[in-house]
Amino acid sequence: MSSEVETSLIVNRKRFLDSARNDKRDKTSIFTVLEVYHDNASRSAAMNMAIDEALLESATVPLLRLYRWDHAALSFGYFGKFADVGAHAGKRDLVRRWTGGGIVFHGDDLTYSIVIPAADSAFAHSTMSIYEKVHEALREALVARGQHAVVAAIADRGTGVSKPGYHGHCFANPVHADVLVNGEKVAGAAQRKTRAGLLQQGSIQHVDLAEDFADRFAAQLTSTCHNRQLNGAVIEHANEIAAQKYGTDMWLRRR
Repeated sequence: MSSEVETSLIVNRKRFLDSARNDKRDKTSIFTVLEVYHDNASRSAAMNMAIDEALLESATVPLLRLYRWDHAALSFGYFGKFADVGAHAGKRDLVRRWTGGGIVFHGDDLTYSIVIPAADSAFAHSTMSIYEKVHEALREALVARGQHAVVAAIADRGTGVSKPGYHGHCFANPVHADVLVNGEKVAGAAQRKTRAGLLQQGSIQHVDLAEDFADRFAAQLTSTCHNRQLNGAVIEHANEIAAQKYGTDMWLRRR
């Protein structure tokens, strides 16, 4: 990419974020400031999980990492059983998440992670409150582009394993505060809370996303965004975590 094009993209993104912030000046943002990582590199499923954990360990302010998959992958929750996903081995890149939740197929989705350090004021909110607020921001970003999106109320929840086609598949079973478009679940997430902070990993799928959706989502979460790039120290540590944890057969088959 030429320097002129790259400069133009940065300027246009700044103008968009400034406009979005002005439009929402009367709204209460979840975060005072947010670091945003547009991670477009091609990575294994294990490495994607490892980067999120490395960021959780090192973050000093809340951050949002956004990435897509250029290959077929499948992630399943920490408490999930390998027997439920083993049939996909060889067809998809399998990984057990550190967060909970069900089975998520990756490839055409936009995946994100949010990290909230323990020292940040947002960490004091309940995990459900954070889940709801993040999904409300996501809903706002979808509505702004003409999607009929809603945040699921308790009455909209699925019926778990009794629902036809569920089989542990996250997107076959909406729960409270998931995002629905025309009654279909398009966004769900799972969380992990530690002494270091909170990690929320989410997936957005089954809905057309505008090119500027990621920036609109970020702008709904905060009035102050800072675009960042993953540094070498984070990548190096993530490689270690992937080699010792997410990329191992022991982790994958632990249940």
